[in-house]
Amino acid sequence: MKNYGQVYYRALAVVLLMFTGAVLVVNCLTPGKVFSESENRVLQQLPAFSLQTLGSGKFTSEFEAYLSDQFMARDFWIGLKSDADQGLGKKESNGVYLGKDGYLIQKFTPPGHEDLADKLKAIQAFDQATPGLRKYMMLVPTAASILEDKLPPYASGGDERGYWDKIKDSDLGDIRWISVFPVLEADKEQPLYYKTDHHWTTQGAFLAYRELGAPMGFTPRNEDDFNIRQVTSQFYGSLYSKSGFRHIRPDAIELYYPKVSETVSVEYAHEQQSADSMYAMENLTKKDKYAVFFNGNHGLLRITTGSAEGRRLLIVKDSYANSLIPFLTPHFSEIDVIDLRYYEGDVLKLMEERQIRDMLILYNMTTFFEDPSIKALADSVE
Repeated sequence: MKNYGQVYYRALAVVLLMFTGAVLVVNCLTPGKVFSESENRVLQQLPAFSLQTLGSGKFTSEFEAYLSDQFMARDFWIGLKSDADQGLGKKESNGVYLGKDGYLIQKFTPPGHEDLADKLKAIQAFDQATPGLRKYMMLVPTAASILEDKLPPYASGGDERGYWDKIKDSDLGDIRWISVFPVLEADKEQPLYYKTDHHWTTQGAFLAYRELGAPMGFTPRNEDDFNIRQVTSQFYGSLYSKSGFRHIRPDAIELYYPKVSETVSVEYAHEQQSADSMYAMENLTKKDKYAVFFNGNHGLLRITTGSAEGRRLLIVKDSYANSLIPFLTPHFSEIDVIDLRYYEGDVLKLMEERQIRDMLILYNMTTFFEDPSIKALADSVE
């Protein structure tokens, strides 16, 4: 029996060694993939070797990432692992919960106390430097908070509302806070969030737009003022890519077209390009279909509308705003849109040059807590 066991384990070791060698050979002979459609990200390429990168450890870490990213039939193995995890009852993968009714919900991570304090100081400094500016702030709850009943029994949606209250109760001067918790919770049986993506749907954005009306001094439109069209039913979003969970039904994306036609032009300032539509329909044939809104995120957009209101609005935002902005075009003649993750200009100078009198800060809670770029507001007033 002892000899038999030794032979068995030696044979197993040989088989594994041969399999690993075969995989390495196939990987070397197969051209590396640059982009993973299923994961929606750029893959690690074979790093250049040098004694300096080897000594620093950079080559080793990048080579390990290369082997992982370029592993033969990677998408197949990811799907197989996900299936095995689900078979074992696992409901979480890479910070994403597999919830009820096919919802993938991103786990809420509380912010660090010091980092949150620095962001609030930046907003305070900007508010103090802009006394004549009408400022509004909307922090949007994520699905983890609104759809907490969809989470697995052991999971918690976190305390987004508690952190929202803490920020609201901070001394942020003249900024007017706009809460969308009540309206989203009241309508949460509707598809207000995508099931495979971290964004809210166009319907969720529409409800939030209507909450902006009274505080910002305009009369919002009703849903029957729009023709609502489903432009795709094959959207697999960011949480599908991040989690590795498969065998999930895709989402649909809807666009709200005004029944009364409007003239809108969009200038992509950094790219020196322009368009006569807020929708990049060609992205519906790609993996990141949410980029149908304004062709994704950009440092600076300038939207000129046919509105006779004469008002100019600055929006400082993350990608949640992309599906809400089209609803605002009837109420403002010009809308400048800044994403601080990609914008390197002086925000205060831009506002002065553009004679802007209204400003909306719009982030989802997760991005606001995780992304440090909001601190750049303080740089323009130093």
